Amino acid sequence: MLGGDGVTQEEIPVTLTQLPGRRAAGPAGLAGPAGPGLARRRRLRAGFWIVGYAFAVTMAFSTVPAPLYVLYQARDHFGALMVTVIFAAYAIGVMASLFLAGHVSDWLGRRRVALVAVAVSMLSGLVFLAWPTVPGLLAGRVISGVSIGMLTATAVAYLSELHAAARPGQPPARAEITATAANLGGLGLGALLAGLLAQYAAAPLRLPYLVGEVAMAAGALALAAVPETVRRPRPRPAYRPQRVSVPAEHRSLFYAAGFAAAAEFALFGLFTSLTPGFLARTLHAPSHALAGFATFAVFGAAALAQATVSRAPLRRQLGLGFVALAAGLVLVTVAVWLPSLPLLLTGGALAGGGAGAAFKGSVSTVISIAPPQARGEALAGLFLAAYLGLAVPVLGLGLATQLVSTQAAVLGFAAVLLIVVALVSRRLRAGRNRGLARRVHNGRPSELV
Repeated sequence: MLGGDGVTQEEIPVTLTQLPGRRAAGPAGLAGPAGPGLARRRRLRAGFWIVGYAFAVTMAFSTVPAPLYVLYQARDHFGALMVTVIFAAYAIGVMASLFLAGHVSDWLGRRRVALVAVAVSMLSGLVFLAWPTVPGLLAGRVISGVSIGMLTATAVAYLSELHAAARPGQPPARAEITATAANLGGLGLGALLAGLLAQYAAAPLRLPYLVGEVAMAAGALALAAVPETVRRPRPRPAYRPQRVSVPAEHRSLFYAAGFAAAAEFALFGLFTSLTPGFLARTLHAPSHALAGFATFAVFGAAALAQATVSRAPLRRQLGLGFVALAAGLVLVTVAVWLPSLPLLLTGGALAGGGAGAAFKGSVSTVISIAPPQARGEALAGLFLAAYLGLAVPVLGLGLATQLVSTQAAVLGFAAVLLIVVALVSRRLRAGRNRGLARRVHNGRPSELV
């Protein structure tokens, strides 16, 4: 993700929160006079935490439905396949928004786009509350995905630019950690909070959304006071969707990183779609709080892993990530066959940590093989693969549960992911060993889309 002119991509460590975008305008990433005084720096620092809060609560709202699917299923009598369809609707919304609107904050302004994204997420909450049927769930999830695709790139850039302007000369570690915590931590906390409210409070299909709406409304009000960090260009650039491209000579390495990202996100999809139903029906553990905790454990482990390996060599990030992901998948599969709740939670946390670390390595790989002027476009292709992995394998798993047992479906799901992980791990390591990722490219990349 490119920040302002004072924060280049080379200076920002890669995290799961980095999404495609283009370089923002303005000195040191700040719209207005350079070198803000003490009062302005305080305002910028306060704005940094406001953006982090708004980012976190909006991400959290996107996982509120995860522990509630069991309640919807019991009320409306639909199966696991429909749960995966509803979940896939979210990924479709994210992908569409990512390529149609994820980059427009570079010239419309971070604050304006962030406010619109939070408002769109609040709109999805109104849909969940006013239209609590299957069509309403589908519509609400698409709208929620549109919000997340629009917000993630914008918020990460906003945090980077506010940090650089408020603390000039300091390393961007605080911005990176805050963005990772808000993104992955928010995803985990949203499911955990919804599960706790559904378990211990009244109106389980309304209260979690109402709490989320209030939290996002507070974030939107506070965002209105945050300084803008992008000087809007005059005249306004002509709109175009985000391009997707990658250097032709490194297509095979790029595809390996893309398949790896798909496998990593498929693991996240498993725990935010079908795991609550498995806990309730197979493990006879219908606690909504437990369902929320299972999702929280996966995303929390991913965030912790990214922070832990952030300074490790790329080869080690990929190696540790793939090993942990594979080991976690094995434990999850065994847990489904036994069945065993402790093994499921342990395997989910281990696989989530591995997915977080490996995805960080996947993004680093793509950045290293792409020319500096086309990194956003290359990352766009990687995230397309990632969100396809979030939707398509989980849809296949949902369909498989209608044809065979849940145990057999999960076994097949895990086997496919393990094969993909083994193949891409070998390819990515081979690419690193040949030094492909260290070359400097000055030519134009070949465009994929």
